[in-house]
Amino acid sequence: MLHHPEFAGMPLAVGGDPEARHGIVLTANYIAKKKGVKTGMALWQAKQVCPEIIFVPPRMDLYLRFSQMAREIYSEYTDKIEPYGIDEAWLDVSDSGNLKGSGMTIAREISHRIKYELGVTVSIGISWNKIYAKLGSDYKKPDAITEFNRENYKDRIWQLPASDLLYVGRQTNKKLQKLGIRTIGQLAESDEKLLESHFGKIGNVLWAFANGWDEDPVCKEGYEAPVKSIGNSTTTPRDLENDLDVWIIQIALAESVAARLRKH
Repeated sequence: MLHHPEFAGMPLAVGGDPEARHGIVLTANYIAKKKGVKTGMALWQAKQVCPEIIFVPPRMDLYLRFSQMAREIYSEYTDKIEPYGIDEAWLDVSDSGNLKGSGMTIAREISHRIKYELGVTVSIGISWNKIYAKLGSDYKKPDAITEFNRENYKDRIWQLPASDLLYVGRQTNKKLQKLGIRTIGQLAESDEKLLESHFGKIGNVLWAFANGWDEDPVCKEGYEAPVKSIGNSTTTPRDLENDLDVWIIQIALAESVAARLRKH
């Protein structure tokens, strides 16, 4: 939208190339979303729900450049910056208070700077732990700041759907609903042993997250977690019609994985 001012006020989506079998919506602006366009939709499906939608190709170079520029702004407030994907990051500003002010003050300043220095908007969540901070960043969009603190989190968070909690995916949410757990509050007040029996260790983790008991620190800038597994996948430009087709793709994927394994 920033690089295409001629599309102002129009439904816009970043999509792939239908001819190369990558014809899905990668992301859409809020105008398109209000008309029913969702991430992961086939381009033709998006066109059905929103005939006037405009598709533009992905520009990874732009995403990376803006991500880096945003990170440079973050680094003026703390060196504890942990990326979460390309366009999100956790910042621990607990040691910056004397110099930069409260978390809310810093959030407002970062929001203002990104808007006027980069030309885009951000949504920011503030909390005492990473899980609730992430929830806050998703709570209200676009261009919003939400604070969940120890005084208000039960009133504001516990009424939200359990699916809003980080790491509660579609399948996990279905299982929770079968147990009668539909909100984060119900998850927090559930029997931890019951959750463990149905989900294993992740049940304990989700129960702790729902209660705000997340002590995972924000890693310092440049930290890389140790590699635990290496995989590779691809979307083929055409149907694989015989064993030879499949064999060629398997060999290519295996070579790629092997090269990455050797690197590590």
